[in-house]
Amino acid sequence: MSEALVLVEQRDATAIVTLNRPDAMNALSKELMAALAATFRDLQKNEDIACVILTGAGRGFCAGLDLKQLGEEGLEGFQLSGEYDMASAILGFDRPIIGAINGVAATGGFEVALWCDLLVASTSARFIDTHARVGLVSGWGLSQRLQRIIGVNRARELHFTGNPLSAELADKWGLVNRVVEPEALMAECEALAADIASCDRTTLKRMKRVVSEGGNMPLGAALDYETFAMDLHGAAQSADAIKQRRESVQARSRSKT
Repeated sequence: MSEALVLVEQRDATAIVTLNRPDAMNALSKELMAALAATFRDLQKNEDIACVILTGAGRGFCAGLDLKQLGEEGLEGFQLSGEYDMASAILGFDRPIIGAINGVAATGGFEVALWCDLLVASTSARFIDTHARVGLVSGWGLSQRLQRIIGVNRARELHFTGNPLSAELADKWGLVNRVVEPEALMAECEALAADIASCDRTTLKRMKRVVSEGGNMPLGAALDYETFAMDLHGAAQSADAIKQRRESVQARSRSKT
């Protein structure tokens, strides 16, 4: 029996999701896309999960679409909807996702990385967009998300040259939250996930939605949306619950000093 294309391990309130085609640098075959979409749809139903860590097996995070399969079947053979719609499944997941970028995140794999809420990169990570070299145009949001994170001129350089971006420069440009040695990558991500899981779960979902949706609005509309979300969420919070959380925050602050 062949090994699963996507591995899932639950550690407390964290699910570690691993793309598992290491011999192909976790390139996105149709089968892997379907498996990844199904994984996140299942995780969406699991209320025990507060955070997901997404990473790749072996030396790469994800090499993008499987060019071998693409060359054999053509673009028309690659369905991106229905059971293969991993974009909707991952972007629709309503809790934080940490991308543990352990190696190359190339083209479609770069797009997958940008679906994550936080990125932690190992020193061996590389980000590269080869759409223009392969003869394709990005379709999972890379051309729009990247420029909003690192600035339009820097994004243009990556899109127009196909040159790789090192982990260190990605950190300098604000693409990743931090860079760590390869052996420390998962421990760093799990520590972040534990901090996330210690927050109020309902509020986490609301905050993710406000940040994600508001980031696509003009500032004025985003501020109005934040106020609406604050009022809607606050109406459901009791004084006793806020008091208990305040005490928890104070205790945590004392433990961190």
